[in-house]
Amino acid sequence: MVDRTDPGPTSASVRRALRRAATGRALDVDEATALLTARDADLDELLRIAGEVRDAGLRDAGRPGVVTYSKKVFIPLTRLCRDRCHYCTFATVPHRLPAAFLETDEVLAIARQGAALGCKEALFTLGDRPEERWPAARAWLDERGYDSTVDYLRACAVAVLEETGLLPHLNPGVLSWSELQRLKPVAPSMGMMLETTATRLWSEPGGPHFGSPDKEPAVRLRVLDDAGRVGVPFTTGILIGIGETPAERVDALFAIRRAHREYGHLQEVIVQNFRAKPDTAMGGLPDAELHDLAATVAVARLLLGPKARLQAPPNLIEDEYDLLLRAGIDDWGGVSPLTPDHVNPERPWPQLDELARQTEKSGFTLRERLTIYPEYVRAGDPWLDPRLSPHVTALADPATGLAVEAARPVGRPWQEPEEVFGGGRTDLHATIDTAGRTDDRRGDFDSVYGDWAEVAGKVSPAASGGPVPGADGDLRAGLRLAADDPAALLEPRHADAALALFRADGPALDELCRLADDVRRDTVGDDVTYVVNRNINFSNVCYVGCRFCAFAQRERDADAFRLSVEQVADRAEQAWAAGAGEVCLQGGIDPKLPVTGYADIVRAIKARVPGMHVHAFSPMEIVTAAAKAGVPVREWLSMLREAGLDTIPGTAAEILDDDVRWVLTKGKLPAAAWVEVVSTAHELGIRSSSTMMYGHVDHPGQWLAHFRVLAGVQDRTGGFTEFVALPFVHTNAPIYLAGIARPGPTWRENRVVHAMSRLLLHGRIDNIQCSWVKLGDEGTVAMLQGGCNDLGGTLMEETISRMAGSDNGSARTEEQLRAIAAAAGRPARKRTTAYGHPLR
Repeated sequence: MVDRTDPGPTSASVRRALRRAATGRALDVDEATALLTARDADLDELLRIAGEVRDAGLRDAGRPGVVTYSKKVFIPLTRLCRDRCHYCTFATVPHRLPAAFLETDEVLAIARQGAALGCKEALFTLGDRPEERWPAARAWLDERGYDSTVDYLRACAVAVLEETGLLPHLNPGVLSWSELQRLKPVAPSMGMMLETTATRLWSEPGGPHFGSPDKEPAVRLRVLDDAGRVGVPFTTGILIGIGETPAERVDALFAIRRAHREYGHLQEVIVQNFRAKPDTAMGGLPDAELHDLAATVAVARLLLGPKARLQAPPNLIEDEYDLLLRAGIDDWGGVSPLTPDHVNPERPWPQLDELARQTEKSGFTLRERLTIYPEYVRAGDPWLDPRLSPHVTALADPATGLAVEAARPVGRPWQEPEEVFGGGRTDLHATIDTAGRTDDRRGDFDSVYGDWAEVAGKVSPAASGGPVPGADGDLRAGLRLAADDPAALLEPRHADAALALFRADGPALDELCRLADDVRRDTVGDDVTYVVNRNINFSNVCYVGCRFCAFAQRERDADAFRLSVEQVADRAEQAWAAGAGEVCLQGGIDPKLPVTGYADIVRAIKARVPGMHVHAFSPMEIVTAAAKAGVPVREWLSMLREAGLDTIPGTAAEILDDDVRWVLTKGKLPAAAWVEVVSTAHELGIRSSSTMMYGHVDHPGQWLAHFRVLAGVQDRTGGFTEFVALPFVHTNAPIYLAGIARPGPTWRENRVVHAMSRLLLHGRIDNIQCSWVKLGDEGTVAMLQGGCNDLGGTLMEETISRMAGSDNGSARTEEQLRAIAAAAGRPARKRTTAYGHPLR
């Protein structure tokens, strides 16, 4: 409920906020809200301050006094929508349209006309998921073989790139992380207006967004974050005058700032004023007042800072160009010489000559930009997919990243770059144990992971580590269950008992480990198993920006490397000659790895060594490769299986709780996507391991939830071969170097996690593996005495943990693994990947 009796800011509070803004101090919510009410002389002062902030940012960007715009065509792919926004005239009903969607030929006709007029952007605007509301939309897509509107949008974007050379900017509304992954390779930029964070405007009858599932603020905020995680140059903004309070308006700006600070992906923020439209539910409401718009733009500039690119649509401001320029904008958005603004059709675009004249009249120079902003053009990776680079490069000034105004788009193939994949420090697997890594962090440490202060604010207070006192009764109950019915500890009704066991220490911890080892003995016997294998990391080039990962490098970093397909096959052949029966393949999410690269690697190994078991590609690699190829995960996995893939590692799991994943990994796949990949693999007969990395910014409640997720998958598919507990190696991990993660798990936590994995997964996953790479020989012996039965592999090379700072080496011989088992008082036995008896 909004308090309508609040008298609002006083003139004194406005002046106080102006003084703070003038001295460059950060504004809080109340101060920013007060400044929205500035008028007359106070408004003039606010605009002056905001303008100076904008000017400083343009100077720092190397384009002082330059205001930009994008020359575009507007492609209304479909005007059907499942939402019911009360101010919208764009969305309509099927019987008012000649067809549910534009045909591809119609799309290309618009794009070709635009290219002939010198346009460089194809702005795709469309309703949200119309097939979920309108049978006509579902039928249209089905008739043409498309599963969804997003699938058709992707195909149209590719057609525009190949046939016309225009750069697609996609505005399909709410997208999932996976859909953003699928669309990123076909569009240099995307967008979605946040509009507001006022949930009541969505949830209460009569609100402008009531009845519109895609307008829930929490959903749209998730899209902003997911776009950052995927690395999409993204446009967003707010819509003012739709019933929000000043405080709610400021809250939306703070939400935008938070997302950008964490991910650095918001290339542009639009402040748009509501204009009432006839024949809509809000047609009788007054338009947002232009001085209110100017004050909001100025506050947005002060909150978002000098580096933000801030836009106000020029066709909605009643010729008040100077007012908005004074307020701090530096961009006029997309302007079309061909197509109308289909969202605001009653308000035509200004002519470009007039826009340039008005801009110059206020002391600025108008310059054309591309749909992807100059900062992202110049940065390249990770923002721009390699398949889009030729299209963007052909239109961009390499010195500034702005558009070459005389350039004309030309259709170009949308395909992988033709280059040899391989090179760099390819001996890192060997020299990591001798020369070590070149530096303790990659060159873009201060930018690639987002704003560390924002990241730190998301860490749960429970993630501090160390035992937390619990009720003695819960601990005793937990030990009884561990002895009598260990798997029952996963049931929600026994959560207190399970959490008490995770906190166990001293004699209680010794008893827990003894019980776990008893269960191990009853389940799999005394044999300690291991596999003779070789790890092959085929590339460490990666721009995902996982904050725990010390393995990933930029292409130009000294430790970066890529192996060619032949080099991978060579290493597999060498492993076979040394007695290995398995190769384990994983790499960074390398933007220059061809779509065919994964299957090519598998086929090359099988051609060279037909008997070698290929255990390859984490769920993150699989889901991003499938998205890059534009096919479902099931289809991609089927292609890999046909190429010879045998099993997959269940890595990239970390902690299957998105609250901790987004702190730990920034851009990695959500927990639900990880579950989808491994479940689909299992359904196709491709088994996998399962893992959990712990001891960083996590806590026992998240461990317990993680085990429940694994148990649920195993109950449905039965596809997990083992569980591997992975202690966090902190030494060179960015999130530790930034002072956020703790220095790995304690010895107590190592013992308790391995013991609890045996107990919690009893009856579901029989094999519990401990990692000698991360624990060392002595630690591994202790885990074998507390519930574990497997040592993993000989590895022959290991780069990921060693780059993170593990000091336990990169390889073990069979004799050394047998010695570890003997130290635990147990016999050792060689196994296959799937825990069978090897034939060689």
